[in-house]
Amino acid sequence: MREHVWLNRAMHLGFYLLLAASATRLVSQHGLDSRIVALLGLSGLLAVVHAVGTVFWDELGRGRVVWLGAVIAVWLVLVALAPSFSWCAVPLLFLCLRLLTPRGVVVATVALTIVVIVAQIKITRRPDPSLILAPIGIATMTAVVFRELQRESASRQRLIDDLIRTRGTLAESKHRTGVLEERERLAREIHDTLAQGLTSMGILLQAADRMWTSDPDLAHAHVRRAAAAAAENLDEARRFVRDLRPPGLEGAALPEALARLCEHTGDDTGLEARFRCEGERYPLETGVQAALLRVAQGALANVRDHANAERVMVTLSYLDGEVTLDVFDDGTGFAEPTPAPGRGYGLRAMRDRLAEVGGSLTVESAPGEGTAVAAAVPAGWSHTVRRPGGPGTASGTAPRAGSAPVPDRGTRDRDGSAGGTGEG
Repeated sequence: MREHVWLNRAMHLGFYLLLAASATRLVSQHGLDSRIVALLGLSGLLAVVHAVGTVFWDELGRGRVVWLGAVIAVWLVLVALAPSFSWCAVPLLFLCLRLLTPRGVVVATVALTIVVIVAQIKITRRPDPSLILAPIGIATMTAVVFRELQRESASRQRLIDDLIRTRGTLAESKHRTGVLEERERLAREIHDTLAQGLTSMGILLQAADRMWTSDPDLAHAHVRRAAAAAAENLDEARRFVRDLRPPGLEGAALPEALARLCEHTGDDTGLEARFRCEGERYPLETGVQAALLRVAQGALANVRDHANAERVMVTLSYLDGEVTLDVFDDGTGFAEPTPAPGRGYGLRAMRDRLAEVGGSLTVESAPGEGTAVAAAVPAGWSHTVRRPGGPGTASGTAPRAGSAPVPDRGTRDRDGSAGGTGEG
């Protein structure tokens, strides 16, 4: 229990004041003969013994009880010779309340009260009910007040302990939450990088195996692409371990990274993957660029694995208020964006990644009409917002001969009518 420093000082000061007042009364009533001088010397000894405990209070520790016994012993001798010193019992009672056990407090309170009553009767030389009731009342009031202070102090200490425990619990909970968030982030990174890269390598190697004898040159080309994908995956894994920006953004802006992604997708899968950038570019935070690049990777992986599409268009738009990324394919589409059991993590990972930068993901699809994936991030995440200018530049793989362009649905409403695949 935290000690009341101010109460300690008040009780020590009160003891010295009562001791001085009693000595002054003794001299004023009896003068300075040899007996009075001896009593003053004894009162000085009492003051010195009391001062030892006051000065070395912290150092005494459990020795405080012994010190209290010495103070009371000297005081009893002084009261026996000069009853006027009996009122020093009040601060001594406080010391007993502080240092003794509950049983010891009861014994000390009764003993000190009896000493004061006897001393007062000795001074007046006649029995008086007030001389009996007054010390009892004072002792009772002192004990009650001090016990109340002790209970309040204990209650406050319990509250402090509870707050400390609560703070520790909150810190532990925050740590656990951080660990879970980090695990979720790692899961998304692995899904968006290593898992998709390994899938691409598997597709290329399977294709090479099928045509190893019928078309060796094309099979060897597939193997070389798989080896390149493996090297890129290795770089991705190393960068992932260092927790830096995605390798696709290293040394390039987001539009160039998306164009290169479309080109690699077309080379690896045979899809007609095109990229277009609209609006006047403005700087984007690294986190926003990384999120949009990962969304594009996930959407293209879904097109490759599930859509049975021939063409896919990736459009990055710098608008006045938001940056959008649209991925459209001409695949089979689906009726409801409900993933099959054991799948669907890619879509959730896209949404979670966009949510980290204040963005959103929506889905639009219908059987036989392809699928549209739309990601939007507020422009507030960019350094500077400028109004989009004229037509943007287009890059990516050229359309295959005789193929029809993918319909441009980039101007559709963004109220939730568009969205992404439910596969992945």
